[in-house]
Amino acid sequence: MIWIEFAVLVGMILVGSQMKGIGLGVMGMVGLFIFLFLFKMKPTDPPLDVMLIIMAIVTTAATLQASGGLDYLVSLAERIIRSNPSNITFIAPFTVYFLCLFAGTAHIVYSLLPIISEVSAKKRIRPERPLSISVIASHLALTGSPMSAATAAIVVILGYPGALLDIMKICIPACIIGILIGCFSVFKKGAELNDDLIFIEKMKDTEFAKSMEAEVEGEVKPLKPGAKISVLIFTFAIVLIVIAGAFPKLVPSFEPGVKTLAVAANGSLSMVTIISVITLTASAAMMLITKTSTADVTKASLFTSMASAVVSVFGVVWMSSTFMNSNEVLIQKGLGGIVADYPWTFAIAVFIMGVLMFSQAATTKTMMPLGIVLGLPPSALIAIFPAVNSDFVLPGYPTLLAAINFDRTGSTRIGKYVINHSFNVPGVVAIVVTIATGFLLGSFLL
Repeated sequence: MIWIEFAVLVGMILVGSQMKGIGLGVMGMVGLFIFLFLFKMKPTDPPLDVMLIIMAIVTTAATLQASGGLDYLVSLAERIIRSNPSNITFIAPFTVYFLCLFAGTAHIVYSLLPIISEVSAKKRIRPERPLSISVIASHLALTGSPMSAATAAIVVILGYPGALLDIMKICIPACIIGILIGCFSVFKKGAELNDDLIFIEKMKDTEFAKSMEAEVEGEVKPLKPGAKISVLIFTFAIVLIVIAGAFPKLVPSFEPGVKTLAVAANGSLSMVTIISVITLTASAAMMLITKTSTADVTKASLFTSMASAVVSVFGVVWMSSTFMNSNEVLIQKGLGGIVADYPWTFAIAVFIMGVLMFSQAATTKTMMPLGIVLGLPPSALIAIFPAVNSDFVLPGYPTLLAAINFDRTGSTRIGKYVINHSFNVPGVVAIVVTIATGFLLGSFLL
């Protein structure tokens, strides 16, 4: 019976991922409907914690965007990328990584992709190289950023004081090393641009050739008056979250009692409460101090993407957790021994689920509780955490498609067999190295 139920689970995820947008959420509910009324499974609690975290964090990031803070950060990143175009294959991905690590969202990379493409093309560096690893870097930044929903989700799942600090001190250096090796994996990828047949054909177009010979100049965009202030407020919010996670005794506590969404059983505030209160307070401060209207925030592209993320997590995670909970004994019996002897094998399962779900937060919320059931220690779960970034394998994620579209030379592409696209080699290399480094760091830091 478990295999039939598993087939339903995977089938709903596959159909939902093809539908894009809220597809995962609505198809997750279809799967949950089948589990409840056909297989008589007992439903778990809906993933309200992750949904609230996504709403709070994305609202704050959208406020930063509406107040001009993201534009200011992008201008700084653009300046760094243009400063040394000859080494763009290394400079661009690390600039992207730290920017996304700070902002807690990979979607900010859209503003940098055309810059990376143009700068590399005009220096006759194959754009596929910096573009591919930069997209991977934008994803890896979410596993370690205190402002990302995925990191917040695993902090809640691990549930011990100082979990956020442990995640940051393992995942951030591990991801940096993984990205570095990923850069080397694409350093000589493909033919040199001047030898690329597609580029040679494009250069026959006079207008295209003229644009490729133009000087590399950055367009100076006027910033909103409150841009820098909003970045300072956002930074202060990040610092407060890290301090609250690292030093739980500084956070108000109450009498022990029944565990709720807001307060843990020992009376301490949950990370859901801490993150939500701090981020939305920061959002309010940005709006009041920079005079950013609430209408501008709700019109921001990050805010409009929030509904899709929340619905997707709501449906697919609730379906998946119900399946996992109903089959917990069988899963533990079948995988417990293997995972106990070889903890890294759980990373393969997380990686595969990430490919299907197209969401780091949803994959985290679905798979990490299973890792705890299978007996994996926190150090192993933190090391495996970056495996949730496997949404690049099937080339349907928006950041991948944007990179392909922004590369006017045609070097960044999807291959004949679909999965042989520009992002798989740097993605797999970076994630494997990151996980291996995470296990190594965890062995003596935790």
